[in-house]
Amino acid sequence: MAVPARTCGASWPGPVRTAHPWPGRGPRPFPDPRGPASGPARPLLLLLPPLLLLPLLTAPGASAYSFPQQHTMQYWARRLEQEIDGVMRIFGGVQQLREIYKDNRNLFEVQENEPQKLVEKVAGDIESLLDRKVQALKRLADAAENFQKAHRWQDNIKEEDIMYYDAKADAELDDPEGEDVERGTKTSTLRLDFMEDPNFKNKVNYSYTAVQIPTDIYKGSTVILNELNWTEALENVFIENRRQDPTLLWQVFGSATGVTRYYPATPWRAPKKIDLYDVRRRPWYIQGASSPKDMVIIVDVSGSVSGLTLKLMKTSVCEMLDTLSDDDYVNVASSNITRANCNKMIMMFTDGGEDRVQDVFEKYNWPNRTVRVFTFSVGQHNYDVTPLQWMACTNKGYYFEIPSIGAIRINTQEYLDVLGRPMVLAGKEAKQVQWTNVYEDALGLGLVVTGTLPVFNLTQDGPGEKKNQLILGVMGIDVALNDIKRLTPNYTLGANGYVFAIDLNGYVLLHPNLKPQTTNFREPVTLDFLDAELEDENKEEIRRSMIDGNKGHKQIRTLVKSLDERYIDEVIRNYTWVPIRSTNYSLGLVLPPYSTFYLQANLSDQILQVKLPISKLKDFEFLLPSSFESEGHVFIAPREYCKDLNASDNNTEFLKNFIELMEKVTPDSKQCNNFLLHNLILDTGITQQLVERVWRDQDLNTYSLLAVFAATDGGITRVFPNKAAEDWTENPEPFHASFYRRSLDNHGYVFKPPHQDSLLRPLELENDTVGVLVSTAVELSLGRRTLRPAVVGVKLDLEAWAEKFKVLASNRTHQDQPQKPPFSAQQCGPNSHCEMDCEVNNEDLLCVLIDDGGFLVLSNQNHQWDQVGRFFSEVDANLMLALYNNSFYTRKESYDYQAACAPQPPGNLGAAPRGVFVPTIADFLNLAWWTSAAAWSLFQQLLYGLIYHSWFQADPAEAEGSPETRESSCVMKQTQYYFGSVNASYNAIIDCGNCSRLFHAQRLTNTNLLFVVAEKPLCSQCEAGRLLQKETHCPADGPEQCELVQRPRYRRGPHICFDYNATEDTSDCGRGASFPPSLGVLVSLQLLLLLGLPPRPQPQVHSFAASRRL
Repeated sequence: MAVPARTCGASWPGPVRTAHPWPGRGPRPFPDPRGPASGPARPLLLLLPPLLLLPLLTAPGASAYSFPQQHTMQYWARRLEQEIDGVMRIFGGVQQLREIYKDNRNLFEVQENEPQKLVEKVAGDIESLLDRKVQALKRLADAAENFQKAHRWQDNIKEEDIMYYDAKADAELDDPEGEDVERGTKTSTLRLDFMEDPNFKNKVNYSYTAVQIPTDIYKGSTVILNELNWTEALENVFIENRRQDPTLLWQVFGSATGVTRYYPATPWRAPKKIDLYDVRRRPWYIQGASSPKDMVIIVDVSGSVSGLTLKLMKTSVCEMLDTLSDDDYVNVASSNITRANCNKMIMMFTDGGEDRVQDVFEKYNWPNRTVRVFTFSVGQHNYDVTPLQWMACTNKGYYFEIPSIGAIRINTQEYLDVLGRPMVLAGKEAKQVQWTNVYEDALGLGLVVTGTLPVFNLTQDGPGEKKNQLILGVMGIDVALNDIKRLTPNYTLGANGYVFAIDLNGYVLLHPNLKPQTTNFREPVTLDFLDAELEDENKEEIRRSMIDGNKGHKQIRTLVKSLDERYIDEVIRNYTWVPIRSTNYSLGLVLPPYSTFYLQANLSDQILQVKLPISKLKDFEFLLPSSFESEGHVFIAPREYCKDLNASDNNTEFLKNFIELMEKVTPDSKQCNNFLLHNLILDTGITQQLVERVWRDQDLNTYSLLAVFAATDGGITRVFPNKAAEDWTENPEPFHASFYRRSLDNHGYVFKPPHQDSLLRPLELENDTVGVLVSTAVELSLGRRTLRPAVVGVKLDLEAWAEKFKVLASNRTHQDQPQKPPFSAQQCGPNSHCEMDCEVNNEDLLCVLIDDGGFLVLSNQNHQWDQVGRFFSEVDANLMLALYNNSFYTRKESYDYQAACAPQPPGNLGAAPRGVFVPTIADFLNLAWWTSAAAWSLFQQLLYGLIYHSWFQADPAEAEGSPETRESSCVMKQTQYYFGSVNASYNAIIDCGNCSRLFHAQRLTNTNLLFVVAEKPLCSQCEAGRLLQKETHCPADGPEQCELVQRPRYRRGPHICFDYNATEDTSDCGRGASFPPSLGVLVSLQLLLLLGLPPRPQPQVHSFAASRRL
């Protein structure tokens, strides 16, 4: 719902509060209290200053009380600030923890992160890793070309002559119970044994290769058998590559015939439905088989295109889009805004035509013919296709026929063979390794990138004959994304520092926000850097510089989204970037200023020289569960401390595994990460001393606290007392905990109410004690070096603090003093006026604390306690809208391109009928019309309508929805709110005629809270708009697509283009025989087919068009 313009009410600034820890984003003009100049005059009452106005306004039903004065509410705010600060000083232990670190200064060193050196080292390590794969690729491509050149074609080859392992013949992985199933029975199919390999996350056989052949290709054809024959020799090269580099993962040869041979052998992961896998449609094959493409698609929408022909055209275009890679550009208009400037082509889908438009081609495309034209004759018709053949053949293209749905896939991908001709003719110059963007491995390896190298046909038809110009296929070697991540520093960068990498299109290869919720092996994972982060001008400049292959460094002020995606923080970040040589990637490093330095534990030489298990080290005993009752419960971050440490999602079990391993491991063991291990032990002792010095002697109940806690960079989270751990729901990895990361980025106390989804039930306070987290970072200064190695905090008892909140925001001078007229500061009688407060007048006065994301933290209304943690617009839409309109909050909208959505099949009610050509009476009277394609098309529709009753209904694929129940990828719109430019105390009126409301709002110093006092609403006439915070589905796949086309993001494809060669032979252009069909023959054939076959439902065609930048 659109949010009304900010003209809801008048506002007056109160005294400005200075030195606020939450800086604003600059002034913003406020609505003129007088309203528009041309509009009616506003009531005089609204123009009065607040000090004159407020005493005159009295809450209905409380004649003796008036709305509190501004100075009164400021006094309440100061009391709240003092109470929060007092509790945090006593129990948080910030100062005491600083002293503990200084007292243990001999146990750690302060190390510095030098961004330029770091990013250059990581870039060099990634380059070395990929270079080893490149050498293996070149050996494979050279061997493949030589094997094929030496191979003698056999016309009479038979299936029995070829022995190979058919990956589809073994369906073992399809059986969830792991039981044996029937395997292939052909003599040509090998039977292999497999062993589990954690590197491949699969069962493999290192002695053989496996072969996968698409479902729609006949395995016994002469072409396929000859392909299997010569590619068998690649097996030894695969094995030798692995011997030289044991870290190699999948090595794959994808043939232009559709055959895939990969190593090591493993059974194919066949889907539950029809297996539509074809290597020629994989992202890595498409990228390696041709240079980038500039494609324009033209679709015939004339009156003759209807029914089955229209359906075939739509499906063909969708299949055509699946043959594009990230480097390609596609458009449906005559002008491209941004282009690859390579392989310019027009793809024309039509049912026929008479005009060759020769004059157009002569003027714009001849004599060089820089634009190829591919024509597609779609449907069964009797139009003359000679003009289509002529257009393709005279413009270096190809002519295809798509008479039925079964011909779509093969005919929409074979144009790649034509585009590969200039590459083959260029020879060694075109033999360049390209690295893909991230995509999902079809064999279960997870997210990977692939190095690709084209394989050319080096044969000649005879002495002196022209060089062959066909591409044999593409060679590929996978690199798991996790292997690249292991080369990047993790825990030395702090919770909010990270490394990222992008390609020439701006898509991220590495990024902490690259987390696709669903993965589809048919589509690449394309997440732009500006979508992985919150976009701004500075990041656009950084992205452009990285794409151009430059080095750089820049400190920027930017917005970041919290880990739970509920909050926005304005932060300072340092960006440093360098190109990764010999690749099309660029690497970046992001560091907050407080992560310039980090702690490294320095266990004394005396301890390390003792070759005893780590469990004997000092402070290790405080990790044992036996110490939890007295020292508090310890959660350890589930990090890879040692290679043999068994991971577990259950932290108790993980701690048990860790302790058992430490009984065997010495402090200097080579199998462990000493940095992680020693820092963990150090922080165990540091946090235990905090218990000893601060927490153990304090009575938490006195201040209504459920728990106190400390979390550290070293991976320790200590919660005291031990019983509080039962209700601890934060992530045991501090770097993945929202409270930890936000506390580091903000000064002061950060409140975090429990997360409540608006679709879920409210909090059940009667059964469970609900807590509100309050945390703050510990800033440590050692000499001139400043860092934040820990976060401490408390967990407030919600109910008790809600009562305390009412007392602090009242006229009571002491918490234990009852609020009754005899003890009040003022006696209020019929003839006197007193100010309302949040305790006595809670039936008329609403008092709340809202955090910087707009979520309710505390309220003086008992019935709202179960709504704590909800977006305040769901609690009081009228008041939240007024706060937004008065600039207390600013809104940030963004799009999540990695979301997952449950399938939502549309109903039949709104479905449009299938397009049908309706002839006129003149057509019926014209004899020529009865022999035309239009009549034949109509006759087809009528025949189908008789056999399949649903033909004239909505498309079953659309009406019934996909039978798949799994989630699919979608785009979600996210909206977050954060504090705006107002850094003062304000009184304002929500002007709603007879339903107007007074309210006061003020930020609490040194917190992320907004204190709001308002009259309770008398009616709902003002609720014209409601602010939304929850994610909403974007049916159009994101923001306005036409707007994105007009403002395309900067892209830059590969530097070399191979789309022209003067020696290219274009004589093979798809010419085919064409004859006007006989109506009698066609009708007879159609009737025989329809009457001879049993009725069956129409096949459902599902197209999954990838989100592409145009």
